[in-house]
This record gives sequence, structure tokens and C-alpha cells, in this order.
Amino acid sequence: MATIERLRRRADFLAAADGRRFHTERMTAQGRLRESGELRDGVPATGLHLGFTITKRVGHATERNRIRRRLREAVDAVAEDAPVISADIVLIARRPALTAPFETLKADLRRALAAVTKPRGPKPDRVQGRAPGAGSGGPTPPRTDGSRTDTRPRATESDGARLPSPLRHACDGSSDGQ
Repeated sequence: MATIERLRRRADFLAAADGRRFHTERMTAQGRLRESGELRDGVPATGLHLGFTITKRVGHATERNRIRRRLREAVDAVAEDAPVISADIVLIARRPALTAPFETLKADLRRALAAVTKPRGPKPDRVQGRAPGAGSGGPTPPRTDGSRTDTRPRATESDGARLPSPLRHACDGSSDGQ
């Protein structure tokens, strides 16, 4: 069974905020892997360290405390499934965590722990800076059959519509002096 300790210092919370993130409707997890020789209070920091953030925006004090208790209980329930890795994780609770089924909280927590503690691997090769599957590259060639893809009617001077002019401002139509 993995032991999960608490994050206590602000610097540790801020460092975790710079790491990976995982979002659900009920919480956001932020985490970072610690360096191998990192110390906490003069001793080597090992295992998972977990902190909770529950802002006043979530609810009044009794609601925030109930959310915190539910999350702590969920952490205890999934502790044996938690990865054995040196990492700092911050859970930021949202209001739906107050009424969510406990099994859903545990499932969210399992997914969050796995996502934010996953070691970074090498970046995959990208073709010309584009994401894989983003298309053939380059602009769409113009149609040669005379048809338009835009079926909206075009404004003309005979319609009484004002045509855009490079000498007019978009806000009031006055000249910009250029």
C-alpha cells in the first residue's frame, strides 16, 4: 500500500501548478514529478505528496469541509492503486464534488493520479510542425467549375448596402486620416 503524505508548503503547491493537469467536472489535478535528490525538511522526499485546494467560490465553510473530507476518503480508498512514484499533486475541488457519487470521485481520482504522474516521454515527430491527421497541408485550391462554397448572398452597391472600404473605421464609419 502506497503512503500518501500531505503537501504543506505554498512553494510545493506552486511547483505542482507548473506541472501536468487533468480536468474533470468535479476536480482539477495538478502534478509534477520530483527530482530524485529533492529534500523536504532535511530528509529525502519519497512517495506521493497530495494537497487540496477548495476556494470560497465553491461554497461556504461547511460545504468546503465536506468536500475536503470526501476527497480525503477517496484518496484513502484509492491509495493501494496509486502509482509508487515521487510526485507532488494538488487537487482543486469544484462544487459538483459535494454531491457526486463516491464511486465517481474515486474513478476521477484514479484517472487524475495516473495522468499527472505519467513520466514525460520523447515528443512524437511532427510533419512540418503540424499535428498528425491535420490534413494534407497548404491552402484549399480554388474551384475551377465556377461554383461557390459560400452560399450567402453578396452585398452590392445596388442593394443600398455599404461596402467595406479600407479608409473607413469599423466602429463608426469615419475616415481614419490615412
